[in-house]
Amino acid sequence: MPQQTLTGSCLCGALKYRVTGEPARFFHCHCSRCRKSSGTGHASNLFVDQASLSWDGDTSMIKSYKVPEAQRFARTFCTRCGGPLPREIPDTKLVFVPAGTLDDEPNIKPQARIFQDSKTSWSCADAELPCFDQYPE
Repeated sequence: MPQQTLTGSCLCGALKYRVTGEPARFFHCHCSRCRKSSGTGHASNLFVDQASLSWDGDTSMIKSYKVPEAQRFARTFCTRCGGPLPREIPDTKLVFVPAGTLDDEPNIKPQARIFQDSKTSWSCADAELPCFDQYPE
């Protein structure tokens, strides 16, 4: 079976990336930093080998903000649109890929919810809520 190639981009499309190979992990993270960074109840993140990531576009538009008191947490983004982007994880050979930036479905499904004790009461699927394919009337 050939290796999967995933593509993705920031919101405006000025920065595009490609990841070749299978992701090592895929988690939904409920930690407060991921919630604040994503603006949602959790962040869905893939972890891939650093060597598998390549960029298209003006990489000078990639900026990062590292949370000062955090050992590894940072947010990498496009300076034009503010959209999230993959980032290297310090002291590892991994890249953190925000799953929502992908153009394609990865071959891997989420493997776990992490920092579950930080999960908000309103986060994630609620079987009681109605579902719509677009904005409701």
